[in-house]
Amino acid sequence: MKQVSIVTLGCSKNDVDSNQMRGILDEEKYRFTNSVTDAEVIVVNTCGFIDAAKEESIDTILDLARLKTEGKLETLLLAGCLAQRYPDELLESIPEADGIIGPGHIRSINDAIEGAYENKKPVYTDSIETDYIESFKRDEVSITEYVKISEGCNNRCTYCIIPYLKGNNISRPMEAIIDEIQNLVARGTREVILIAQNTTDYGIDLYGRYALVDLLKALRDIEELKWVRILYAYPDHFDDALIDEMRDNPKVLPYIDIPIQHASNNVLRAMNRKTDRKSIEQLIERLRLQIPHMAIRSTFLLGFPGETDDDFQEVMDFIENTPIDRAGAFAYSKEEGTPAADMEDQIADEIKGERVENFMAAQMLSSENLMEKHIGRTLEVLITEEGDGGYIGRSYLDAPDIDGIVTVQSEKVLEPGEFVYVEITEASAYDLGGIYIEHSK
Repeated sequence: MKQVSIVTLGCSKNDVDSNQMRGILDEEKYRFTNSVTDAEVIVVNTCGFIDAAKEESIDTILDLARLKTEGKLETLLLAGCLAQRYPDELLESIPEADGIIGPGHIRSINDAIEGAYENKKPVYTDSIETDYIESFKRDEVSITEYVKISEGCNNRCTYCIIPYLKGNNISRPMEAIIDEIQNLVARGTREVILIAQNTTDYGIDLYGRYALVDLLKALRDIEELKWVRILYAYPDHFDDALIDEMRDNPKVLPYIDIPIQHASNNVLRAMNRKTDRKSIEQLIERLRLQIPHMAIRSTFLLGFPGETDDDFQEVMDFIENTPIDRAGAFAYSKEEGTPAADMEDQIADEIKGERVENFMAAQMLSSENLMEKHIGRTLEVLITEEGDGGYIGRSYLDAPDIDGIVTVQSEKVLEPGEFVYVEITEASAYDLGGIYIEHSK
């Protein structure tokens, strides 16, 4: 029996795809292992969104390829967005690579391994399949699990390659999502993170309406499900009904990730974003007005072609006047095959870097001010691990891996996976600290 390891790079959507591949492996032929040094088969699930992600993917592939001579590795397969985007180039330039599995062909994992062993160099990139995003078996279940509700994207932002790799939005049937979450909860999951390329577009292709609200309502009935967190909610279809459901649904955390990208209308138009600064400001105002202690996360793309000093200053003014709890900034990366790559007035890397640095410095001050307001509050915290002299956990403010943590001091022994109430006594720009009060029911 061959041992198979899957190495995942990029975003949380890739984590879901890797879990799918793991669940689909033929149990009579393959056994999964977390150890790449013990694996005869390695699948690298790559990211190809920006230059830095592509470089990381290539470096990882080359590093693992050496295991063909230094370890047990027999077959190296490349999956994910970079593999979908450059299949021929990767196979030609990296002779150790034995095949390609595009993100729309997760169900081909067994055939791809078999084809690779037959020296066929299989390539699965021709089309986007729709059935692979149905329910799948997970060998292991954690207290927190990501659940993908759709794939692809209907937007055509001029800087983004994703729709050209994954196609238009393809929503999963609501029944399949609910069934998957029920199974996860039955096996111990308590926090579910809903993800998609654009979660607010969920359902439009299946039901003729934006149906994220309907999905959230259905999740109310899953008794042991404690937290529902929503990522990648684009602002253009974020309506009052969704805000109301977030406010009234006890399982939905007062947390939202909204990719804003910019605050200058000139740049937003050039990006082909379907919103403007006023609409974004009004959305954030409604969220904060309707949902007490609302936590908002976002990302900004700086140095877009034609972005002037005045355009950048609008971003700086925006985060000063419309504070965001958590925000990251990325320098624009020129991606071949996108309209923005051919635009005039490309910004020098040095200027892009300075703008990202200035943004993050200002955002840190903004975040510090917002975080200090939590001192004195009692927050529910999910304990994740033991820390130095205490425990580490996450509150509703903290999506795993991308946000901060809560350090918890407790004389009582706490276990990972437990929910406890913590009195917040200290704050920094990204993290909180506090004292254990009691366990949450």
